[in-house]
Amino acid sequence: MNIQTIPASKLPELVTEGVHVIDVRTPAEFKSVHVIGAELHPLETFNAAEFCQQHGTEKPIYILCHSGKRAEMAAQKLITAGHQATYVVDGGTQAAIAAGVSLVQGRKTMSIERQVRIAAGGLVFVGTLLGLQVHMGFFAMPAFVGAGLALAGITDTCGMGMMLSKMPWNQ
Repeated sequence: MNIQTIPASKLPELVTEGVHVIDVRTPAEFKSVHVIGAELHPLETFNAAEFCQQHGTEKPIYILCHSGKRAEMAAQKLITAGHQATYVVDGGTQAAIAAGVSLVQGRKTMSIERQVRIAAGGLVFVGTLLGLQVHMGFFAMPAFVGAGLALAGITDTCGMGMMLSKMPWNQ
């Protein structure tokens, strides 16, 4: 079964109808802004089989994250667990904001994607400086980061993002 998507522009109407919306971002991202009525189910701890036992497999579930990738991963977990009506909100929370969905605003936090860019850039910069100034062996650090970024692009999953999502400031 393929993952079904809906445009974020349909979300305001669906939310007023009381549909089941889940948000699979980190707790910190959820606290900063989320769709009113959305339930937090972080992807890292999301147990689709347990979710299906509690909520059934027939009721439509609408899933969102920051931009859509984690929502697709959660949808795939639900489909594998036997859920019959799983929908990903195309464009995630960012598209929902643009569509005018009612939101709960909290303390602003930094997205996982931005944290990855900062961490990767910092590691490349420090590794290059150390390689130039201390020992050539430090050039392995930017090479490792570059390989990780290439792998993330090829597989569409990011190991650094998964590690950062488990950090205390993202909980």
